[in-house]
Amino acid sequence: MNNRRRLTGIVTSNKMTKTVVVEIERTFRHPLYRKVVHVHKRVKAHDELGCQVGDQVQIVESRPLSREKRWVVEAILKREIRTADSGVEE
Repeated sequence: MNNRRRLTGIVTSNKMTKTVVVEIERTFRHPLYRKVVHVHKRVKAHDELGCQVGDQVQIVESRPLSREKRWVVEAILKREIRTADSGVEE
């Protein structure tokens, strides 16, 4: 194993070619006020595996691949099961 950082997040967009946007949520307790804080960060990652929106993926840092891409999708941990009529309510 190597020393590269690995993070887990949810794919929020896959509209680009071989690129996905992954949202990473970090939860911690504030050091002074002791309140639970949720921080969201969106990063672009290189995708050779064919991720879909809603998939839970593991990303690993890499060399800069473009101006904004510094992460690569390493594995798809959980697939999102989507139906054709999801989002349509009557």
